Amino acid sequence: MVARLDGSAIGYLAPAWLCVFDWLPAAGDRVAYVLALDQGTTSSRAILFDEAGAITSVAQREFQQFYPRSGWVEHDPNEILSSQMTCAVEALAKAGARPRDVAAIGITNQRETAIVWERATGKAIHPAIVWQDRRTAAQCKTLEESGAGDRISSKTGLVLDPYFSGTKVKWILDHVGGARSAAERGELAFGTVDSWLIWHLTSGRRHVTDVTNASRTLLFNAVKGEWDTEMLRLFDVPESVLPEVVWSSEIVGAVTTTLGLGGLTIAGIAGDQQAALFGQMCWNAGEAKNTYGTGCFLLQPIGTEFVRSRHKLITTLAASAQKRLEYALEGSIFIGGAVVQWLRDNLKLIETSTGVEELAASVPDAGGVVFVPAFVGLGAPHWDAHATGMLIGLRRDTQPGHIARAALEAIAFQVADVLDAVESETGAPLSALRVDGGAAVNDLLMQFQADLLGVPVVRPRVTETTALGAAYLAGLAVGFWPTPEELRSMRQGDARFEPRMDAGERAKRRATWRRAVERAKSWTA
Repeated sequence: MVARLDGSAIGYLAPAWLCVFDWLPAAGDRVAYVLALDQGTTSSRAILFDEAGAITSVAQREFQQFYPRSGWVEHDPNEILSSQMTCAVEALAKAGARPRDVAAIGITNQRETAIVWERATGKAIHPAIVWQDRRTAAQCKTLEESGAGDRISSKTGLVLDPYFSGTKVKWILDHVGGARSAAERGELAFGTVDSWLIWHLTSGRRHVTDVTNASRTLLFNAVKGEWDTEMLRLFDVPESVLPEVVWSSEIVGAVTTTLGLGGLTIAGIAGDQQAALFGQMCWNAGEAKNTYGTGCFLLQPIGTEFVRSRHKLITTLAASAQKRLEYALEGSIFIGGAVVQWLRDNLKLIETSTGVEELAASVPDAGGVVFVPAFVGLGAPHWDAHATGMLIGLRRDTQPGHIARAALEAIAFQVADVLDAVESETGAPLSALRVDGGAAVNDLLMQFQADLLGVPVVRPRVTETTALGAAYLAGLAVGFWPTPEELRSMRQGDARFEPRMDAGERAKRRATWRRAVERAKSWTA
């Protein structure tokens, strides 16, 4: 169900759901849950967690992806909103829970996706420009050649790349008629997806983002923890469009809509990868997690001191329950689980994403096929906006299973490259890698990941750690869980994948992968 483009998404959905709570039995007088809204790149989800951190109910809806030109990726902001709100009410309905049974809402979101809307109407003035979008590559190249890259990195911790939302905002203001003058008059608001959702949940009363999402814009001074005047001038973004920055675990407002969620407290906000880091309880230096979602994102905490990466990693702000600036190193891989969707939707090799494991297991190995899925360029540690996807090593006897296996292996190879960069940065090899996300349930992929890394891969029983992290942040803010230490005590048994590949084979496989990556680089430059 897609809302009209007139800002009336909530009103459009309400009639279908307002009656839900008329017949549901009450869950009881005791507040029993925290609701996580997990707004991702290809779908919106809502998950209801109980006091033990266990999943009570889940609702999920995919939404449409738009590719208006090569390298462009867009979403309908109202479809993001309507799908997320529908999921929220559906998750409560499945559990037989009423809003009064929910202590708080935590929100986690696709991070760098940019939306600009009218303050008066709440209507987006342009489709959301998704984090995968590469339309501003030329602008980034020009800025880099002018020598701005080092200054940007020293303040924001980021590299100059179309991935981040600063250049997306400028593009919208420059290409939508009257937008720049409207922004200068204070009539427009910019936000990442968390801001868009909260604006509508609170009927425009709160225009906020948290420190983790702010730190992904190229506009936020990660050292000082504030919007940076120099960066705003550099990217030509008026300060008037910016949201207020709040902590990740903090009461920020109440839901004011009549969509069955009225009165619920919004108390947790974090970008998806920082939420997963928190949900994995990686709170100390030397602990790291990798999320296998649409992309792959490896994060490792580094403490309360801002440190610039020497190996093309990002220094980003982590979600903290302590209301202080905490940092993490991040390696961002643009295409992770999305390569499986590509096999399903473009090549039609599988009917469902879960079918990739069976297809890949139909052959003993990749048969010499190497797949570099640089569909939107390469992220860390290469940062090549002009790389493209490549399949190499094809022969007459190549089967669909070989391609499927090479696709899964490509995910693991990319993660291994990023982990090398992280270890070079910290000088301390990891003893294990914690994993989560949709593709983490794939045992074949997890075993190959352990083989490539030479260290165990640890998968929690609850792999929805992105949503869980958002729930933890919200629950801690309202006292639903008293301390982070109590959360550690609730962690359930993990699955471990021990490495089996010998060092010689590992080195050979990774060398072949690196040769293929070099061939894919700079293809469109």
